[in-house]
Amino acid sequence: MENLKEFQNQINALLSSLKEAISILRTNRPSPRIVENIYVNYMDQNMQIKQLGSITVEMPRDIIITLWDKSLVPLVTKAIETANLGLSVSAGENMVRAKLPELTTERRDEIIKLVKSTAEETRIKMRRQRDDINKSISTEVDKDLKFRMKDDLQKKVDQFNDSIDKLIEDKIKDLSS
Repeated sequence: MENLKEFQNQINALLSSLKEAISILRTNRPSPRIVENIYVNYMDQNMQIKQLGSITVEMPRDIIITLWDKSLVPLVTKAIETANLGLSVSAGENMVRAKLPELTTERRDEIIKLVKSTAEETRIKMRRQRDDINKSISTEVDKDLKFRMKDDLQKKVDQFNDSIDKLIEDKIKDLSS
């Protein structure tokens, strides 16, 4: 039973990392996540944009970064431009505006393929962990316990796969809207 708890923790970690990886991928909607982790060299330190100001979203396609120090505006503007995210950047007095261009059909298809391949890589990692747990379950002497543990393991695998399918479906909806 301890193996099943360990497996649950492992697949929860896999699901979290998949959510993180998918959330970074650009959709048609602006999100602070697109720019928040870009590094800026400020006072000889590399700092993330989220540490230098507040990030807000202005619909339909603008990300506004209000900086706490006006001298950061050119540095943040340059950092976003060199990140090659395809954003058009303009500077204000103490803010930077990053505008998302429309997603082309080709780019949307590329992102969908990337989402699906990332999800499949996560499923493969889960299968490896499942196989390890199955091997340890096979050493159980009690056949009833072995059967119950394998049944519980399969239920966890099914829930995991359903969660991945839901994540993929939600991301594709985001890309299409």
